[in-house]
Amino acid sequence: MKYMEKQKKAWRWILIGIGCVALVLLIVDFNNRMAELRRLTAEREQVSAEVTSLVQTQVHLETQVAYATSEAAVYKWAYETRRMTKPGEVLVVPIQPEGSLPQPTPTPVITPEVIESWQVWLSLFVDSKTP
Repeated sequence: MKYMEKQKKAWRWILIGIGCVALVLLIVDFNNRMAELRRLTAEREQVSAEVTSLVQTQVHLETQVAYATSEAAVYKWAYETRRMTKPGEVLVVPIQPEGSLPQPTPTPVITPEVIESWQVWLSLFVDSKTP
């Protein structure tokens, strides 16, 4: 009888050990799946950001193509670049008279205010502005 009880206890411990091993394997598998989920989620967010950027670029380029093929773009190019006119218009190009020189725009000279070191220290200790 005692032999049967010892054998039952041995099988019980063997089954408990197999259950613990199976539980550890399940936990490791779950951990691997969670790590894969985090990696795939980060990759999805990155791809989503790229797609959004590419869609915005596409919309911008489509807008540029629509403007470039419009009549307004043709008129702007003709007037500003080629200096063309419509029938009945007169092209006026302002030119400077001979012998006149363009007047240069003077650049202001900024002179830095020199502050003595004792004035800086005084302003640190006494709450007054430096002269």
